[in-house]
Amino acid sequence: MNAPVDVSFFARAAKPLTSYRPYWAKRFGTAPFLPMSRAEMDKLGWDSCDIILVTGDAYVDHPSFGMAVIGRTLEAQGFRVGIIAQPDWQSAEPFKVLGKPNLFWGVTAGNMDSMINRYTADRKIRSDDAYTPGDVGGKRPDRAAIVYSQRCREVYKDVPIILGGIEGSLRRIAHYDYWSDKVRRSIVVDSKCDLLLYGNAERALVEVAHRIAAREPVEKITDVRGTAFVRRPDDESGKGWFEIDSTTVDEPGVVEPHINPYMTTSEQAAAQGSTCSKEDAPDSGAASACGTGAVGQNEAQGNARADAQKAEPNPAIQPIQFVPNPSLRVKLKMPPREKTVIRLPSYEQVKSDPVLYAHANRVLHLETNPGNARALVQAHGEGVTARDVWINPPPIPLTTAEMDYVFDLPYARGPHPSYADENGSHDGATKIPAWEMIRFSVNIMRGCFGGCTFCSITEHEGRIIQSRSEDSIIQEIEDIRDKVKGFTGTISDLGGPTANMYRLGCRSPEIEAACRKPSCVYPGICQNLTTDHGPLIKIYRRARGLKGIKKILIGSGLRYDLAVKSPEYVKELVQHHVGGYLKIAPEHTEQGPLTKMMKPGIGSYDRFKQMFEKFSEEAGKKQFLIPYFIAAHPGTSDEDMMNLAIWLKKNGFRADQVQTFYPSPMATATAMYHSGRNTLTKVRRHMRDAEEETVDIVRGEKRRRLHKAFLRYHDPNNWPLLREALKTMGRADLIGNGKHHLIPTFQPMTDGSYQSARRKNSTPVGQKPAPAAVAAKPGKGNQPVKGRILTQHTGLPPRVTGSAKAAARKPR
Repeated sequence: MNAPVDVSFFARAAKPLTSYRPYWAKRFGTAPFLPMSRAEMDKLGWDSCDIILVTGDAYVDHPSFGMAVIGRTLEAQGFRVGIIAQPDWQSAEPFKVLGKPNLFWGVTAGNMDSMINRYTADRKIRSDDAYTPGDVGGKRPDRAAIVYSQRCREVYKDVPIILGGIEGSLRRIAHYDYWSDKVRRSIVVDSKCDLLLYGNAERALVEVAHRIAAREPVEKITDVRGTAFVRRPDDESGKGWFEIDSTTVDEPGVVEPHINPYMTTSEQAAAQGSTCSKEDAPDSGAASACGTGAVGQNEAQGNARADAQKAEPNPAIQPIQFVPNPSLRVKLKMPPREKTVIRLPSYEQVKSDPVLYAHANRVLHLETNPGNARALVQAHGEGVTARDVWINPPPIPLTTAEMDYVFDLPYARGPHPSYADENGSHDGATKIPAWEMIRFSVNIMRGCFGGCTFCSITEHEGRIIQSRSEDSIIQEIEDIRDKVKGFTGTISDLGGPTANMYRLGCRSPEIEAACRKPSCVYPGICQNLTTDHGPLIKIYRRARGLKGIKKILIGSGLRYDLAVKSPEYVKELVQHHVGGYLKIAPEHTEQGPLTKMMKPGIGSYDRFKQMFEKFSEEAGKKQFLIPYFIAAHPGTSDEDMMNLAIWLKKNGFRADQVQTFYPSPMATATAMYHSGRNTLTKVRRHMRDAEEETVDIVRGEKRRRLHKAFLRYHDPNNWPLLREALKTMGRADLIGNGKHHLIPTFQPMTDGSYQSARRKNSTPVGQKPAPAAVAAKPGKGNQPVKGRILTQHTGLPPRVTGSAKAAARKPR
């Protein structure tokens, strides 16, 4: 047995999940599935539920679904937990199906933000929902967390509401809302929840549940890490904090030039465009001969200002206030961080001032390390409606032992029986695509220290890696092999947010606790970061050696700049764990957008590609890399997209699925999108140097279409738009019929449609693809053409995931 070892200081910083005395209802035992109906409650012998969880996803009892993890964790603490999944929000009746919860409601929009789940990056409503049986759209409302909270309050107004999930995490402060194109209030205010739990909330939720069960009023629970709540400015519980005012940004005044002592008075006046000559000012006396000069002008202006102030006081002018400077550590004794709160600009300020919004977003991201983060407070409302949204520091990450505890709970590893079809199966019309994707996968870690500005993982899971033990991972693989119906011997993924950050972290616990960097791998890999892939290699080898396991695939995104630090890992991965293709995400080739994404340069991709091809050749395998790119990201110019398209053509890539930048709430790139400022540097009202440059923001449908068109340069439907753009950019030399040209001069007949790899939202069935699309298909037998690098969308056979036998698959 491998004993889990935690070197981080976080291992000693919080009460363990297993240290609580179980609630009395633990005597009822473990439910095969958490009940969704009264009949199931009766079968378990329950007269009521202690906690009822409301979710926007279908209930799948699998550790990759947040509601199942929360439900099973609370069940293990002894609570009776029921689930209301995807209720009809048009009335309150569906929220009464399990009766009144004894302790509280737990509300979440689901594994995805409900707006991102329901709308495309172009704000068009989706016709599908991967978290719904049958892939049917429309089973959840817009801003589901708010709607569900309102219905719960309507049904039983005296029952506390605990809000959680990624939708709550990304909206815990005033945030820019892409869909309404304005700044919205904190979701704590809009949902009127009693408590918001952000991030992975097992630790916070277990503590809150036991305290509510001990009859502690929920309004008194204000000291739990990873929570946010509303507090009135005059609330006594808010006294005794040292408040740091961060409601403004640096705003230096105009610097007046010094007077040159070697210039005469007349010369000074001439330099300012006036005169100091008696002849030019006959009405002035000798004492005021320079009244129209520089000095006289200043004096006159000063007198005019003084008279105006006497006549009408300016309310904007306030007396100067002197406050202690917290940065002067030698002269001032710093207050303890656990009793320090940073006051952000209020909602009323950030909704009308993009610069202050960018500043608030930057402060929030600087306060994300559980080792040194301070509490944040943001005012909402004025006068009698004034209240503060308090955000406690992030939760302490789970130790390896606690991660094992959570993932070893008795999950059924499948959808609730109520979703089964007439044959009792979940593989037909009621199949849930999100479950199908992770059906035979194993989550080995949480968190990501990459800090990509467009990604929400850091805001939700944090940048401290939380890893499971090797034995716990192997046990789950064996459970899949022995218990999961339909398993054919292939594990589709061993990963998490990132495939190869397992057990990586800071070399020094002290440095880890004090660090405030947003990324451990940008602009380069931190010298204090361990890059040893040895523990991960050991798991791969042990897993693929298990009896009955034919293949272990890696489906999570790979951080290739870390992988190249361990050639042994790349060799193990390429020769044994790639099912024909491997997806990685360079995102772009140009420094403009890459610096705003906090992603490595394309040189890291080239180094990994060389290693990938070398080890594939050694193994005698033909394998392909699938690079993913983002269009229309902040900081991307039209020239950047043109250069990316040239790179794609040069390397033989023809992307079908195009990722367009999606401004998710609270992300750093979203703050750039809204404010036009680079929030990776200090935000000032007036920019001083090149580092504080404004960011090129891709707005408007026409320009977003152009950037997507560059990614799909091979699509004849995009050629007219690209020809016009290239001519405007002075790059008509890229239009021609040679191999070095980006697009041809001829234009075939096209229908203007967009053929997507997704079966929905694509060209209608029966329509013929454009001639160029037909010509782009590989040769006989759908085999790749020699010398051409292809993606999964242009000829590479689909990867076998083990979900069904190849012979049983229907041809598309």
